[in-house]
Order: sequence, then structure tokens, then C-alpha cells
Amino acid sequence: MSERSGALVLCTGGGIGDVLLATPVMRALRGRFGRVVALTSPAHREVLAQNPDLDEVWTDDAAFSAQAARIAQAGFAAAVVTWATLRSAALPYVGRVPLRAGQARRLYSGLFNHRVVVRSELGDRTTHWTQILLDFARALDCDVADATPRFVVPDAARASLAQTLADTGVIGPYVVLHPTRAIASAAGRWPTTRLAELARAIAAGYGVRVVVSGSGEDRAIAERVASAGGALSLGGRTTIAEFGALAEGARAVVAMDSGPMHLAAAVGAPTVGIFALQSDEPQRWAPLGPRVAVLGPTYPCPPAHRKETCPNFACVDAIEIPRVLAALNGLAQAKAETPGHGNAGPVEF
Repeated sequence: MSERSGALVLCTGGGIGDVLLATPVMRALRGRFGRVVALTSPAHREVLAQNPDLDEVWTDDAAFSAQAARIAQAGFAAAVVTWATLRSAALPYVGRVPLRAGQARRLYSGLFNHRVVVRSELGDRTTHWTQILLDFARALDCDVADATPRFVVPDAARASLAQTLADTGVIGPYVVLHPTRAIASAAGRWPTTRLAELARAIAAGYGVRVVVSGSGEDRAIAERVASAGGALSLGGRTTIAEFGALAEGARAVVAMDSGPMHLAAAVGAPTVGIFALQSDEPQRWAPLGPRVAVLGPTYPCPPAHRKETCPNFACVDAIEIPRVLAALNGLAQAKAETPGHGNAGPVEF
């Protein structure tokens, strides 16, 4: 076999945000290993498809033996597993990758020869998740100064999104409201009254159209918010890349803590991230981008009310609309005070 080269990043679990926040790892590995390939789930391929730090994006949709054989055939020098399961830990081991970095303190951790203890397991509750993931790259002597996630919107997505907006009558400036997070569609517990009020307040305060976004699973929620809030719902009508185009063209994006929140920030949209539950960790999961604002929780959630166990998400119906509008105003003011920003900045309401 020829000399091994290149690195493989396995990010096969989690959601859109987890995959996107792993992109600085790919950038760090590129500095040492040159060629970088990502392995992710078919549902998240779009998150990485246009990333300039990747040479290829593979999808984890083959049998274990076939996937391991493909890895072995590629002859990677190193592998980093950012979302470890037994399968993702075993693939580079069986694929004979000599340098394998992944999480310590797990039953499968022996499959890695560079084991990293996740900082939260040592009591760290504030370090941003991108830095925690970069610890895996640092175990292989790789790092990067800029840990901002990267997402590139393809021209085809811009074109298809423009057609969708034209077909639905969105002409002129708009603000995107993303009212859901991954847990929202579970058991029909996600409240929408205050979110609809927020949509109306944004439209009235800034004279813009409000477009409500959401996944296919959250389409009903998006439609309820839009119907009661006098907005337009695109819930379930955009791909990941088309949502990137939607965010890119928006005056601002207001989003619950979610993968689309991170994606909006990554494309440079002025982004307000709302962290409603007391168990949320805004410092760790804050959106990273050139123009972001973070609203931490204020509702007195009982200690047991974590996102997986909360019976009613009362904190969502307690979102303080004036705080959201103040955050939007802050982003607009920051843009106005930037030298040479011109007269058509995307945060000028």
C-alpha cells in the first residue's frame, strides 16, 4: 500500500447544528493532513456539501463491512470521530486508520489511540462546543485560530429559494422566525401563542414581512405560528441549503436554539438566538458568526424541566418580546456604527 495521507472526520450522529459545529475540526485537520473527507448521515450531507475545507463528503448509508472497506481503501493517515457511537468508533479501527482520535470514558474508547475527555465531564459548562470538538483535532497536533463554523450556500439553492419566495408573494425585505428546535414536534407540547405574538411585533416594529421556517416534522407548528402571527410559513418547504439562502437574504433571523440558528449565523445573517430553558447552556451553544446576539433564559423552570422531560415548555410562552426586539435593535445599531457599511446593510430596518 502507498504511504497513507489525508484525514477522515466522522460526524454521523446528532443534528444539523452538531455537524455544522464540527466544520472547524475539518479546517484544522486540513492544515496538517491536506486532504480531508467527512463521513456523515444522508440527512446531513447538505450541511457539508459545499464546504471548501473538504475534498469529499461520504454518507454513512452502507453496511459496516462495506464502509470499513472503503475507509481502508482510501488509506487515511488519521481519523477524528466527533459524534461517537460503537459503529463510528469501530469504522476507522477496522479501516486500519493509524491515528484515531475520539472520546474517552466510553465502552468503545479502546478503539481510539488518541482519547480525549470531553470538558463538560470535568465540570466545564461554559466552553463553546466548537472548542470542545477542536480538542479532538488538538490531540493530533492540529488547531485553527478561527473556530467559526462554515456553510456555503450553492447558487442552485439561491435560485430555487428565489422562486419559492416569488411563488408565495414575498417581495421586499423580510425577517425569518425559526420557532422550533429538535424537541418541538414531540408529543405536541410546543406552545405557539407567544411566538405568534413575536411575529406580529417584528412585522409591526420594522415594517417587514415575517417568514416562519421549520422542518417537515415541524411544519404544523410553523403554520400555526404563521397563521396566528400574520406571517408566511415555509415550514417543510425548504431544504437545508435553501434555508441557508433564506437566512442569507434576510434582514435578520430570530431563532430558537437549533441547528438552523447555527446555520443562519454561519452564513452571516444577523442572528438572535433564543435559549428559553434554564437547562440550556447559551455560552456553550451560542451561534457563532459576524453578527449575533444571544438571549439567555429568564423563566424559572423547575430543575427537572429539561428539554427531554419538560411537560409544557412554559418558558417558550414566556419569551420576553421586548428583549428580542432590543436584541434586533442592537444588531442594527452595531451595523450602523460599522465604518463604510453603506446604506443597504442587511440589518437596517
